[in-house]
Amino acid sequence: MELSILPAAEKFIRRMVRFGGGEQCGFRLVVTPGGCSGLSSEFSVEPAPQNGEVVFEHGGLRLFLPAPSAELLDGATMDFVDTATTSGLVFQTAGKGPCACSSASTMGPATVSVSSIERRTPPSGEA
Repeated sequence: MELSILPAAEKFIRRMVRFGGGEQCGFRLVVTPGGCSGLSSEFSVEPAPQNGEVVFEHGGLRLFLPAPSAELLDGATMDFVDTATTSGLVFQTAGKGPCACSSASTMGPATVSVSSIERRTPPSGEA
């Protein structure tokens, strides 16, 4: 699997992992088709991948991707944007996905709202 993670996305993911569970955890990313306009996605910080998930490693980060998400992201570029109107992960794909509009060579960006981030409480007995 090939997935390019740009520096802003890498920084965002590292922060989420650090604040969500620590360096030993991974970043679960679930991506679903969002029609011709792009992809929808959700994420969480988890201690381990679920059965059947693809583990994608990048510079010490571990991304846990369900197989359908890995397929959608194969060959994509992931970035993070923070503007006055949107804040979140953005994916650029090269005409891949279930809906490739004939008028465009790439699917539009999809974003993940930062407001969906939850801070995890460590299990009892852990600091």
